[in-house]
Order: sequence, then structure tokens, then C-alpha cells
Amino acid sequence: MKVRTGIVALVLLAAAGLAPAEEKASLPAPDAAKGKDKASTVCAACHGADGNSPLAQNPVLAGQGYDYLYKQLRNFKGEPKQEVRANPVMSAMVAALSDEDMRNVAAWFSSQRPVPRAAASKETVELGQRIYRGGIADRSVPACAGCHGVTGAGIPSQYPRLAGQYAQYTDTQLKAWRSADRANDPAQMMRMVAARLSDKEIAAVADYIAGLH
Repeated sequence: MKVRTGIVALVLLAAAGLAPAEEKASLPAPDAAKGKDKASTVCAACHGADGNSPLAQNPVLAGQGYDYLYKQLRNFKGEPKQEVRANPVMSAMVAALSDEDMRNVAAWFSSQRPVPRAAASKETVELGQRIYRGGIADRSVPACAGCHGVTGAGIPSQYPRLAGQYAQYTDTQLKAWRSADRANDPAQMMRMVAARLSDKEIAAVADYIAGLH
């Protein structure tokens, strides 16, 4: 019950960080076709033309939620200042992108189909599944599924899709949350969760996530 209550609290805190409905309504509709053109010249080398990254250190963007992708691009660009996502490579890549470009690119990648993957370690899949589905009650670690869904599909406009993400990338991000090197999470949600996980637990849950579909 303690973990479940924690999940509800985190959901409410995250909701407070979402853009007001009237602000979203004022933005023009994104153009995925224009996003495809821009992505082919700016993003494809690292993330693949369709968002299925060929490299495990770079995230899969195909099928990721539009709102999440747009937010990350803005954060890499330094907008808003309180949610800056520090990354020299990505900051350089988005520097020349307009707000319209970022919305279009987000629309393109969100419309693509991710390539299914599988967990690589039979030895850790049980631990990863236990953490993902049930959390760790005695450390107040909520189940990942509470926000990201049992299948890792996420909740559009609130929580990102995790299913099929490279384990290496997820592992790196969880450790970045834990050390606060990454700090663009609403209400410090991910930082609080990752701070309570060991390297072994992070590796296990990251590998389990890779096999979700």
C-alpha cells in the first residue's frame, strides 16, 4: 500500500508539470512530413531515419510520445531554464532548430514503428520484472509499470514509452538520474526513484525493459 500510495503522489506531482491545455491549443499542428525531412539531415546518423537507432548508446525514438520528444528537444535547447537537459552533442544538434522544427521532428518520430527487442540476460530477468511490476516496498521504490504501463507503452503526454529501449541507454539514464547529472524530471520523480536503486537493480530493470512489447 505504501508503494501504491507513492505512485499516486508522484502522478499528481507530475501532472503539475504538464503544459496548460490552453498553451498546447495555441500551438499550430505539427507536420510529420516536414519533420521527416529535417530528421533525415539532423537526426538520422545517430537515431536512424525512422527513429530506430543503430547504436545502443543512442535512444530509440520511434513510437515515443510526441509530447515527451518535444519536451526533451526543448530541454536540450535550454528551454525552460529550470528543466535544462545538459548534453553537449544534443545541444549542438538542436541549436539551429526552430520551435516548429522541433514539433515537426517529434511528430515524425512518434509516428514511426519501433523494432521489437529482447532481454539479453536470463539471470536477471526475474529481478528486473519484479522491480518493474512491483517496485521495492521496503525502500519505497514504486513499480515502473505504475507510470510507464505493464507493457512499457507509457502514458502519452505524461510518461515516456520504455518498451524495446536499448538496455545500455536505459542503464545510463537511470544512473544519470541517480547522480542528478540529468535533472529535467518533473518534481524530481526519476531522481528520487533512481537514488534508491543499486547498479545491479538498474542493470536488471533496464534489460527487462528492452524485452517489453
